[in-house]
Amino acid sequence: MTDTKDQRNAEMRVDPARAKHLSSTISSILSRIESAKPSSGPPVRLVAVSKLKPANDILALHSAPHNHLHFGENYQQELLQKSFLLPREIRWHFIGALQTNKCKPLAEQIPNLWCVESVDTGKKADQLEKGRTALCEEENEYEGVPLRVFVQVNTSGEQEKSGVEPEGAAELCKHIREQCPHLKLQGIMTIGAIARSKEAKEGVENEDFVKLREVRDQVVTNLGLQEADLELSMGMSEDFESAIRCGSNEVRVGSTIFGERPAKGDAKIKETVEEGKE
Repeated sequence: MTDTKDQRNAEMRVDPARAKHLSSTISSILSRIESAKPSSGPPVRLVAVSKLKPANDILALHSAPHNHLHFGENYQQELLQKSFLLPREIRWHFIGALQTNKCKPLAEQIPNLWCVESVDTGKKADQLEKGRTALCEEENEYEGVPLRVFVQVNTSGEQEKSGVEPEGAAELCKHIREQCPHLKLQGIMTIGAIARSKEAKEGVENEDFVKLREVRDQVVTNLGLQEADLELSMGMSEDFESAIRCGSNEVRVGSTIFGERPAKGDAKIKETVEEGKE
């Protein structure tokens, strides 16, 4: 049975001052997105990255007037806990590093997981497929509703960065499309190098964004797709406007909306708001 918004947040309170602040920050980001994208271009999806921030903040932005839907999390357990607290209408994005052995439970335990953005091996895609298959068998309403995935591409060549090498992207995309019927290949994703992002702020195109665009062109050619069939997810708080100018269909913005994050050990899943402050 699908939980209603009222059932899910019945015991969750939102500080009105905090809600007003968040409304202001996300309005500013949405305005900057509109200014950066071509007037004739398609909409750009904003994923509000809420990692280490309380569920109350997410509820504030999911409520009127913004009714924001797309939120990103980096840590699997934190995402699971928040998904239990918050409405099913929310469209969760998992954007953190994936461990192969945790892919199946990730896809199986969170029905409203809308997208996994960090797939970089066929084994991880296969485990997500198994998890989504199990979910569809358990909850019939999700049968025929695929889990979207982005293939993460390491465009910067940094060893510490996850992602498939650019030359391996087409093969992985083909595997997902042909071997994972419960997944939908939404597009390809990259995290640009910080130094290149700073240069991009000064009007120079970020090499990583240009590279991802080139990889997309190669993949659509190799797989016989249209450009519109494969989204680009690139751009974060520091460089999302530059990414949009390079053709990004989705940006992931966190600290510019929610403010500085606490240390992981100090983060709270849910904050207690005194009655009467609502």
